Amino acid sequence: MQRRTMPQSCITILQHLEVTGSQTHKDLVLATGLAPRTVRYALRRLKENGLIIEKFNFRDARQMLYFPNTMTTSQPTASA
Repeated sequence: MQRRTMPQSCITILQHLEVTGSQTHKDLVLATGLAPRTVRYALRRLKENGLIIEKFNFRDARQMLYFPNTMTTSQPTASA
């Protein structure tokens, strides 16, 4: 999925993760000002498209950590 076809919330979350590295859902809600449901939707879309990676959070097992997938986000998108 190319960035220009993603909802603005997905772009906002992805840009924030590219700058900060790893974040929890709660951290993303606080940092972006987006609604929790919007952040969940954006994370799901980004994960389905391989743009982020979800990992276990050893500091708080109740929350997952989200990272940008550097294998896909650092490469330019192909134009059709």
